Amino acid sequence: MPTKWYTSQVVKIADEGPQTKRFWLDMPETFSFLPGQFITADLPIHEKRNKRWRSYSIANLPAEEGLIELCIVHLEGGLASRYFFEDVEVGSEITFKGPAGRFVLPDPIEQDLVMICTGTGVAPFRSMLHEMARSHQFTRPVHLIFGTRWEEGILYRKEFEQLAEDHAFFQYDIALSRVPDWPGWKGYVHPIYEEKYAKSRPDVRFLICGWSMMVDDAVARLIDMGFSKEQLRFELYG
Repeated sequence: MPTKWYTSQVVKIADEGPQTKRFWLDMPETFSFLPGQFITADLPIHEKRNKRWRSYSIANLPAEEGLIELCIVHLEGGLASRYFFEDVEVGSEITFKGPAGRFVLPDPIEQDLVMICTGTGVAPFRSMLHEMARSHQFTRPVHLIFGTRWEEGILYRKEFEQLAEDHAFFQYDIALSRVPDWPGWKGYVHPIYEEKYAKSRPDVRFLICGWSMMVDDAVARLIDMGFSKEQLRFELYG
């Protein structure tokens, strides 16, 4: 089947942090996705096609008013992020294909879920978690572990704190690597799951999303801790 391409307008832009913005696209009528999937945008940033394409996880749940939300960080020297931050405005058109990806919720959910992420790697988890809340799937423990450098970089913080208040099975931990007086976890995300899941067990599944160095490190550590490869699912950024 040939690849399906769409062109949508940007309908809203909002700051989510000092270096992060949220972009909402009008969702085409024939487009549908599962929480955790991504789109690949063809951006006018280079003559060669393979240098124009960038993939972004969809950050909202499928039932959200016909929109596609992208959460994008401004990377130093990044052509795509510079385009989004400097050139894209409400009314701009974005061409993309998708959805794609198998980084989605297990169906059915038969294990405890541990979601490990850094930065905008939280985007697919936001989609998953809101879908779980909407469809009343918080029937087993779910643990979101989020890491970033500074407190102002904690993405969707109020939403996740509210989820933790509303759902007894949902736990939310934050690790900050550049704030020595932070009252929570300091450093990287790894010590959190190493302490909380020190004893390996078969009834837990780890979902990991972020930059490749973090993901590779987490996968190696979890395997060393005794978890099987079948219990690990991951999505790489960069």
